[in-house]
Amino acid sequence: MTKELLRIEGLHAWYGESHILHGVNLTVHEGEVVTLLGRNGAGRTTTMRAIVGMTGARKGSIKINGQEAIRLLPHKVARMGVGYCPEERGIFASLSAEENLMLPPTIAPGGMSIAEIYEMFPNLQERASSPGTRLSGGEQQMLAVARILRTGARLLLLDEISEGLAPVIVQKLAEMILALKAKGYTIVLVEQNFRFAAPLADRFYVMEHGAIVKQFAQAELSQNMGMLQKYLGV
Repeated sequence: MTKELLRIEGLHAWYGESHILHGVNLTVHEGEVVTLLGRNGAGRTTTMRAIVGMTGARKGSIKINGQEAIRLLPHKVARMGVGYCPEERGIFASLSAEENLMLPPTIAPGGMSIAEIYEMFPNLQERASSPGTRLSGGEQQMLAVARILRTGARLLLLDEISEGLAPVIVQKLAEMILALKAKGYTIVLVEQNFRFAAPLADRFYVMEHGAIVKQFAQAELSQNMGMLQKYLGV
């Protein structure tokens, strides 16, 4: 078994007075693709945000590479090699695609060069001088992921990256995830698109009401479809 890169134990998180996470427990090993499944409001995005310190109060344990991170500010978590791609993407509209790629700081050695980014995302090379506002939704999503890869982060938290995109783009994103996994990246996906996530993940965690209610491996997917129908309506 590869080493444990992320371990969350008894994680509670709040937004103001709202208690969103209720004792989340999960582990992610180096080189894995792990998917958090659940309905909207189940707590999946809040789990991602809690890992990087972007919720309100947090209680419990978040260990990254064995180091406790529950009290760290977001920029300190990033320096532990964590990259978060939020659902809203956050592209700088007035900057070109390539200028967006030049912005991220180096947080760890081994970040991808511009040439390596363009090899993985040929669309971005074609649109290198286009302002962010002119990029399609799919191109913006590729750019959002590519910016993280520039930083040297090896643990990637990807939130709903396939949402609202054409099937041909979703397929390209699936190929991207498999290529990153082959390069040794560790990926945590939050996905509503079960058909996109199902073939990619090594393991699945199902969330409901801010807690993990089930976990299983890729090999156990078929025997858990009944349970997923109940929790997800897939």
